[in-house]
Amino acid sequence: MCWYEDMFTGLIEGIGRVIESGPKRIVVRLPFARLKKGESIAVDGVCLTATAPKGRTAAFDVGSVTRRITTLGTLRRDQPVNIERAMRMGDRFGGHLVSGHVEARGTLRRWRRQGKNWLVTIQIPAGLRRWVVAKGSLAVDGISLTVAGLRKNFVEIMIIPHTYQHTTLRWKKPGDAVNLETDLLAKYALR
Repeated sequence: MCWYEDMFTGLIEGIGRVIESGPKRIVVRLPFARLKKGESIAVDGVCLTATAPKGRTAAFDVGSVTRRITTLGTLRRDQPVNIERAMRMGDRFGGHLVSGHVEARGTLRRWRRQGKNWLVTIQIPAGLRRWVVAKGSLAVDGISLTVAGLRKNFVEIMIIPHTYQHTTLRWKKPGDAVNLETDLLAKYALR
């Protein structure tokens, strides 16, 4: 179980690969070794606890609510996933505050090339709209991104070449589901 002291930055460390995806757990090949049992890892933005780490692989239990709310219930063998370890006290903070508590799934609707960058349009559930702020952050599959535009239930986000090259976004197509976590600071400010 992940707690609020297990925070992430949304800066993806690497891409893992799904080895096994069952009804109650997933096993992932990680882009790093030496994971400890009980360590918190964000898998496509979902904070999970390593239950059986071994070398460069780890198993994670996945509850029924998590499977329903996130894309983890649809993972397939050999599918790439974004991986980030939780921040440690004293680490340099370079992204946004991301808790790993995914609120809902969105749907990628469109890619548009803008010079070297990409503008991606994502449809978000109506219930999340009030928490999404223009120029605020939105974590998409665990990637900390800045909202470039906002209209009705759609957000536009500019993807720079580094993010495109080093995350799973490059494999996403229109119609694909993505995990969404809204701006933690916006939620607190609105409350």
